[in-house]
Amino acid sequence: MSASSSSNVSAFPIQPAQRMQELPTQFFAKLVGKANLQIAAGHDVINLGQGNPDQPTPSHIVKKLQEAAENPQYHRYPPFNGYLFLKQAVAQRYKEDYGVDLDPETEVAILFGGKTGLVEISQCLLNPGDVCLVPDPGYPDYWSGVALSGARMSFMPLRESNAFLPDYSSIPVDDLNKAKLMFINYPNNPTAVNAPASFYEETIRFAEKNGIVVASDFAYGALGLDGEKPISFLQLPGAKEVGVEFYTLSKTYNMAGWRVGFALGNKEIVRLINMIQDHYYCSLFGGIQEAAAAALTGPQDCVSDLLAMYQSRRDALYSSLDQIGWKATRSQGSFFTWLPVPKGHTSSSLADLLLEEAKIVVAPGIGFGESGEGYVRLGLLTPEARLQEAVERIAKLNLFG
Repeated sequence: MSASSSSNVSAFPIQPAQRMQELPTQFFAKLVGKANLQIAAGHDVINLGQGNPDQPTPSHIVKKLQEAAENPQYHRYPPFNGYLFLKQAVAQRYKEDYGVDLDPETEVAILFGGKTGLVEISQCLLNPGDVCLVPDPGYPDYWSGVALSGARMSFMPLRESNAFLPDYSSIPVDDLNKAKLMFINYPNNPTAVNAPASFYEETIRFAEKNGIVVASDFAYGALGLDGEKPISFLQLPGAKEVGVEFYTLSKTYNMAGWRVGFALGNKEIVRLINMIQDHYYCSLFGGIQEAAAAALTGPQDCVSDLLAMYQSRRDALYSSLDQIGWKATRSQGSFFTWLPVPKGHTSSSLADLLLEEAKIVVAPGIGFGESGEGYVRLGLLTPEARLQEAVERIAKLNLFG
């Protein structure tokens, strides 16, 4: 091939589909990029901005994968909808932890991580012109699925004055009439609050009345602080009739890189998610499925130990923040903290200042939606000594008088 013909090939115009142009900017990718520039410059950066667990997967789960990887059965294609033994394992865990009965064959879908299901459900249920009710602030990947479906979002502000719960009575009537799907998420990312049973009762009544499917994101369900066990949406009567819950092993067992999640509840929604995944995937590697089942059905001491560690880190961080005058409500759940920005700053200006002057990465609240402005999110995903060092660096900036 001549140089000129090669040049012509490289200049061939690639026209992306309209849906690619409508996708939201991946917020965390930009955050990582800024941090990496500081690291590349040789700075000691304390990254409190991401939700990436810093502890290893418990050894008994890793060993199970090592053993299972030698099973020739798993070297072939797995069943399209995944192995029944993994569905039975998550059903057993929900029964033991929440008293929820799930039919493993019809009420459980295996996902490539919870994020995948949160994107897929919009593609399963929404048409162009439909509306999805989305918490604001909220997990940005909710937006991705809605964009891919061609629907539009109606944001439900989460305000401290309402305990960071949505006010359904404030949703515009036109949006309510067109809404087909809504996301809720407790323990909440990014505000780190839990929701009471009364909220779920109200949500189920609201969904029934308005014909709206509920997608409950329960990614941090195992991480309730101060001895308060978070409530599963599926524990409430009528929940299965109106929606599904998304659960993941990423946070509970430090398995973020393993990509194992579940959609649980309404049979028709589970069927639709399985259907769309038939066109994308051929389920997870069988060895990972066996190890995931071992995580769910094996000893749960590792979960208790992990929760105790996050509790200790949270207490240490807030104690240090109190000493420099950065006052905030203690996190109730998840491994995040949600802190109000000091006067004279926006969430973005504070995040930039902390990165440039203190070499600390935090997530600006505006990245989670307009109602996130005025806050920054910090993760409890580094040892206590590093959390305390981060606060010492912040203290030198004299942000709090």
